[in-house]
Amino acid sequence: MLIIGPPGSGKGTQAERISDRLGVVAISTGDIFRANVKGETPLGIEARKYMDNGDFVPDAVTNKMVRSRLSEEDVDGGFLLDGYPRTTAQVDYLDAILANGGQQLDVVLQLTADDEELVSRLLGRAKETGRSDDTEAVIRHRLDLYHQQTEAVVARYAERGILTRVDGIGGIGDVTDRVMGAIGNPVPASVASGR
Repeated sequence: MLIIGPPGSGKGTQAERISDRLGVVAISTGDIFRANVKGETPLGIEARKYMDNGDFVPDAVTNKMVRSRLSEEDVDGGFLLDGYPRTTAQVDYLDAILANGGQQLDVVLQLTADDEELVSRLLGRAKETGRSDDTEAVIRHRLDLYHQQTEAVVARYAERGILTRVDGIGGIGDVTDRVMGAIGNPVPASVASGR
């Protein structure tokens, strides 16, 4: 399963919740990049140059990292990719990785949200966390990149009939309930109220 959406749409939060509910591992390329940046690894040093400008990390770096991660045993029972693929070239690369392992995607979940709402959310997050990559100019640049590049990815999965769109605006639990209902796994009321 993939989760796709613009920056600030709640992908990371929803990926964790979906992962818990379905019992599959969530793989966030953003988390992996940030861990490498913090650890000042060669990948992190390379990735930071792009991240601080709001640009996508080049496909060659990202693809290598994803291939390595998808070869680990914990993904055998299923996985949820958050933040990849972001370009049609990455879609092709992911298709090849999955085909090589005898796997295919079951569902691609797109969280949707208004750009102005996203800018507001991300500026608020920047104040709370002190993230250097969340200035208004960088946020708007990242949204522009999303619209230019990632929407072609969404169109590709829509053509395959595996795309499900869910409104990402609202309370975290409300969005999770919409997501679980949309992917055909309704959330029991006791679970929805407990988290």
